[in-house]
Amino acid sequence: MLQQPANKTELKKLGEFGLIHTLTDNIKLVNTSSKLGVGDDAAVINQGDKDLLVSTDMLLEGVHFDLTYVPLKHLGYKAAIVNFSDIYAMNGHPKQLTIGLACSNRFPVEALEQLYEGIQMACSAYGVDLVGGDTTSSRAGLILSLTIIGEVEKDKAVKRNGAKVGDLLVVSGDLGGAYVGLQLLEREKSVFMDHPDAQPDLEGNDYILERQLKPEARKDIVEYLAEIGIQPSSMIDISDGLSSEILHICNQSNTGCRLYEEKIPIDSTTYNMAREFGLDPTVCALSGGEDYELLFTIAQSDFDKIKNSPLLTVIGHITDISEGVQMVDKSGGIHPIVAQGWSSFEEE
Repeated sequence: MLQQPANKTELKKLGEFGLIHTLTDNIKLVNTSSKLGVGDDAAVINQGDKDLLVSTDMLLEGVHFDLTYVPLKHLGYKAAIVNFSDIYAMNGHPKQLTIGLACSNRFPVEALEQLYEGIQMACSAYGVDLVGGDTTSSRAGLILSLTIIGEVEKDKAVKRNGAKVGDLLVVSGDLGGAYVGLQLLEREKSVFMDHPDAQPDLEGNDYILERQLKPEARKDIVEYLAEIGIQPSSMIDISDGLSSEILHICNQSNTGCRLYEEKIPIDSTTYNMAREFGLDPTVCALSGGEDYELLFTIAQSDFDKIKNSPLLTVIGHITDISEGVQMVDKSGGIHPIVAQGWSSFEEE
């Protein structure tokens, strides 16, 4: 039986990041090879002429994915990709992957082979070696725990805490598509539950479905920035929504920010489907998450190097902390940016 402490704080009161802070605030690094611990997209470990990057991610059935509409092959691919993305967010390159797998006997061997086929497809596409892991039984559905190991040139890792006043805020790709794709899948699941013989109505929505089911990590952005000679001052991948990631950078860099709504890149398919669902496309981009684009800051002097790039969009700039973290809407109104994305502990 779980022993209850005298004073109890509900997990949902802290949220995921508050819990991480509470559990890890007193951790002290004792090995000189440990250059960066908890608090970024990956840990940084001194490894001779390179720095090693290590990150772990856990995915639980019913919490992070729904097998009603997520094919196991796609799940395997996405599980690997989201880990690769953490390494690219540190300006590095993923090299090795390990997998912890727990499942019940409701999964035949053939189903798990599909899962691993997806993982191996991702590894092949990004040049990553699958080097080990562990398997066990589960009474709570399918559970995946992946650890990715990467590398970066010595002292070239880009952290979240390096943004400086005056830096430009830049994002790759477009935002909100994964969240709107999820809404479409949830709608079709609801129809299926009521009418099992109905065929899903997904035609014309390949883009947003792929953004949700088969995202890609932005290896190309890291390579492009290296080619044009830009070292971002801070960087993070967009897993929890643009607003959450901006707040991470600003909080850890001790700065404010001015984000311009009209600059946020949103694909037309995402925009139109969001409107069909009665959703604000900007809110989908700010709070939806799972886009796995890169958000980073660069010096203003580097603007000319990226101004004509179709891969990148300047969406704002870093300000003094006294100015707060703000968004300027399309009418010129100013609003504080708050994290309203998915919370791990809202419901049991």
